[in-house]
Amino acid sequence: MRAVVQRVCDAEVAVSGRVVGRCGRGLLVLVCAMQGDDEATAARLAAKIAKLRIFRDAGDRMNLSVRDIGGAALVVSQFTLAADLRGNRPGFSTAAAPETGKRLYEHFAAALAAEGVPVETGIFGADMKVGLTNDGPVTIWIDTATS
Repeated sequence: MRAVVQRVCDAEVAVSGRVVGRCGRGLLVLVCAMQGDDEATAARLAAKIAKLRIFRDAGDRMNLSVRDIGGAALVVSQFTLAADLRGNRPGFSTAAAPETGKRLYEHFAAALAAEGVPVETGIFGADMKVGLTNDGPVTIWIDTATS
């Protein structure tokens, strides 16, 4: 799986002008299931993100996780993270099939919640508008195939 994790002051996702998910201080996680991913992959990624120490401690060091600060996560599916950019028009053939992608997206969100992180989500496959205030800015890219 691939994820872009952003440390945020706040974030929200809307579909057809209606907010369907939001969080305050915490993480915006854009996530994509790739071909060959499974539930175990989604659970490993969720555990890694729950423990990711990217929040500042009292010494102003990035040393705290989203759980440590009592933060939350907004999880949004984004198949475009699978983009193949060999040419000028991206291809997405390495993304998981939609039904698999949806299942793994939902499993990832549930696994992150099981790690003790309050989670809200977007709507898989919908045309979503995502707004956020990136804190830092801090943005981390994770690919389970390489990490």
